[in-house]
Formats: sequence, structure tokens, C-alpha cells
Amino acid sequence: MRPLGGNWVADLTDSYKSPKPMWEYDGKIPYGKRIWAYSYENMVKFEESGRIAYATSGMPSYKRYLDEMPGVPLQNNWDDIKPPSSKERLGYPTQKPISLLERIIRSSSNAGDIVLDPFCGCGTAVHAAEKGGRHWIGIDVTFPAIQVINDRIRHYLPSAQYVVGGIPQTTEDAAALADLDKFQFQFWAVALVGAHSRYGKGGDQGVDGQFFFKMDSKTDGTGIISVKAGKNLNPAMIRELRGTVEREQAEMGVFICLTPPTPQMEREAATAGFFESSQGRHPRIQIKTIDELLSGNGIDCPLLYTTVTMAEAGRRSDKLSQKRPTLPSSELLRQRNLLLPITGKKLPLKTKQSELEFEPLRRAIKGLVA
Repeated sequence: MRPLGGNWVADLTDSYKSPKPMWEYDGKIPYGKRIWAYSYENMVKFEESGRIAYATSGMPSYKRYLDEMPGVPLQNNWDDIKPPSSKERLGYPTQKPISLLERIIRSSSNAGDIVLDPFCGCGTAVHAAEKGGRHWIGIDVTFPAIQVINDRIRHYLPSAQYVVGGIPQTTEDAAALADLDKFQFQFWAVALVGAHSRYGKGGDQGVDGQFFFKMDSKTDGTGIISVKAGKNLNPAMIRELRGTVEREQAEMGVFICLTPPTPQMEREAATAGFFESSQGRHPRIQIKTIDELLSGNGIDCPLLYTTVTMAEAGRRSDKLSQKRPTLPSSELLRQRNLLLPITGKKLPLKTKQSELEFEPLRRAIKGLVA
């Protein structure tokens, strides 16, 4: 037997409405309008059977044991768990509180077990699994969701070690994805530079992606992304991006392409000049190929917000927008509310893309089970 955790002792006293004879047990008399609830003989029996526990004041209590208690059957109404707090929210529409997933995982698995979430969304389950010392596999259909999970794990659990499979790792993989679904290619390319896709009703108005960054300690800047997967590139595309940057009142624009740009496009980008931040001088219009980005040659930009830090900044800007110049809170909040491009359309899988999507997952599962 073992004592109950937490409140494992019971009061040996009772209240009374009219004065009754008081007597001592082990030199102690109940406080206030209290009397001993048991006879002296029963108190002695409790002592002899090891049922008396003494507080630091010397006051005796009745010791209870867990396996003697009837208990309460496990309920499926967990109304003590509240919706995600404002500090947890990442702008993901179906986000669950991490306390809920922690309870589910603790009650259904042991440390070292494998947790599978085949529709992992913003990664609450894998976050809880990693915190609880479990192995985990998370699967989702959209690149924006994978980006949120990546940002979340890196921010809250920087020591976590994991592999992201099923996404392009080479220029050839990227070309296969573009051939399969140009929109998913666009979402992936935008996430590749740490930006966030802009999509929804009414078209994107020339903005495939958007990112925010720190201009200095008090103000934020905006970047616009344009993605082109085709081979027929021309300077007019750069001029269009520059016009979009001016219309959106952004600080910079990034043109991402699958094939190398022409010299005329590079000259057109150079005419846009530079902008200054506390971190230096940056080209206003930049052209980056997929090959450059995969090789680690990213954009020249001040410190970018991630999904997590952007959500935090959105909450801060709500409080500070009236006190100092900053990026309008509505912009950050709008960017946090992800409208995921999930549809019921079935896409044909080519052999190369099928292998691209599933082979890393097979390897991951095999490594965990082994």
C-alpha cells in the first residue's frame, strides 16, 4: 500500500454546536469549536495500526492509502482543460491546447514510445510528444503546416532532433513538384525563405508570399515574394514585382525562380537600389534561384520573424500600436491567420514524386522501430 498523493490524510476532528467535554489525545486538543470525532479507544487503535500521521505542529490526522479508496472512474469530460491561451496561439485555425495533447499522450503511452499524428496541423501533438520524451512522426498535406511545425519545434524545443521528409531536397525534386502542382511548389518556395504564403479569395494580386522583419528596435519591415516555376523569364516580371512592392508599401521584394534569371532581369533588379536597416544595407529587389536557396544562399534581409515570433509580435503590437511607430497590428494578425489550401482534389502521383513523398517516411519509421 502507499499513501494517497497530495491530500492523503483525513481530519480526525468534528465540529459541534453546543459545548461538549474536551479531552486530550497525546497532549493535543482540537482547535476552535472542534472535538475529536472518534473515541479514545479508536484513536489508540489507529495509532497501533500505523494510521496516525502527525503534522509539524504535532496535531494527529488519519492516514489514508490509495488502494483502499474506491476512486472515481475515468471520465471523458475534460472540462478542466481550457482552449489555447493567447500566448500559445500561432494563428492556426484548428489549434488545440498543448495541455490536452500532453494528457492524452501521457495516459496512452510511455516514454520512448512512438506517437503518430497523421494530420498534425500546427504540431501540438508532436510538440507534446517531444516534451514527454516520446518519439514521434507527424504528417500533413500542406507546406505551410510543416513550416509552422518547424518554427514551433525550433523555438520551444531547440535541442530536438528530427528529419523533415517528403519535401524537395534538390532542384530536380523542386522541378518535379512544380510539374505536379504549381501551387504546392509556390507554397514550398515561399516557406524556403521563411516567408508565408498569401492566398484566399480574390487572387493574390501579385503577392505569392510575404514576410516581416526587424528594421530596428522600434519598427518592422515587410517583404514581398513572387514565385515563378516556368522557363520563360523576362525583365517585365521584375518590374511587376517592383510595382507590387511600391503598391504594398513594402521595403523589399524577392523574386524566386526555378531557372536562372537573364542578365537583363538582374540589371532591372539592380535599378531598384537599396534600403537601410540597423543591420546594414540591403538590395530592395533580389532574385534567388531554387538552387541558390537549397545551397544555403538565402535572401539578404534583416532579422526575420518566424511563425512563433510573429505571433508574439502581433500580441505586443496590439498593446504598443498606440505608443510608438510599429508595423500595424492588423498586418501581423492577418498574417497569423493561415488559410490553408486544403482541397478534396485527387492529384495523380508520378513515380518520382511518389518516391519523393513516401520514401523518407518509410526510412524514418524503420529507424524508429528498429
